[in-house]
Amino acid sequence: MTQDDARKLTREALFECRKQAIRLHREGMTRVRIATIVGVHRNTVGQWIAKWEGKASKVTMPGRAGRPHGSGRTLTKEQERAVKRVIMQDMPEQLKLDFALWTRDAVRLLIRELYDIDMPIRTVGEYLKRWGFTPQKPVRRAYERSPKAVQQWLDHTYPAIHARSRLENAEIHWGDETGLRSDDVTGRGYSLRGKTPVRECKGTPEKVNMISTVTNLGKVRFMFYQG
Repeated sequence: MTQDDARKLTREALFECRKQAIRLHREGMTRVRIATIVGVHRNTVGQWIAKWEGKASKVTMPGRAGRPHGSGRTLTKEQERAVKRVIMQDMPEQLKLDFALWTRDAVRLLIRELYDIDMPIRTVGEYLKRWGFTPQKPVRRAYERSPKAVQQWLDHTYPAIHARSRLENAEIHWGDETGLRSDDVTGRGYSLRGKTPVRECKGTPEKVNMISTVTNLGKVRFMFYQG
C-alpha cells in the first residue's frame, strides 16, 4: 500500500494501523517488516514513528483529509465582504459598468477593477453561489414611484374607501387591462440544441383587449373589446 492508499483509509482505520505499527516498532521489529504486516509503505511507517517520537510517545488521531475549509480561495474574507456589499447596495450602471444587472461577467469585471484579479467566470459563479446569490428575473418597478405616497394611500386613503364601501353596501373592484394576441408564445419548451421549436400561427394575428376586475372576496368581472 502506498502513501496515497493510506490516505484513502478512514480516520478510524488509519488510527488503528498507526497504533499497530508503533506497537511493533516498540517490540523491535524493523520498519520494512512493519510495513509488510500493516500494509503500508515503509516510508509511511517511518513518518508515523517520527510523529510518535515527536509527540512524547503518544499516538494521535489523524486529521481530516483534504484542504482546510476556505483554503485556496482567490479573494480574502475582507475582499469577499466588500464585493458582496457592492452587489447588494448598487447596480452595475451606478458604477459605470456596461451591464444592466449583476451577471457573472459583471461581477468578474467588478473584481478586476477593485482588486486587479482576473478571475475565471466559473470561479465567479462558485463565489456567487457560496454567497447565496441566484440568477433571478428582475421585478419591473417605475422609477417615478413614490414609496411615501404609496404608504400614505395604504395608511389613510384606502381605509377611508373601505369604510365608505361598508356604509353604502358597495364592492371595491381592483381593475387592470391587458392585450391578447393569437400568436403569443409564453413559457419555454425543451428541444435539441440548435433546433429551435417552431409554433405555427397566422401571418396576421388576431388581437383583442380585455379589462377585468376582482374584489377582495374574489368576485371576478371581465370584458373584451376592440381598439
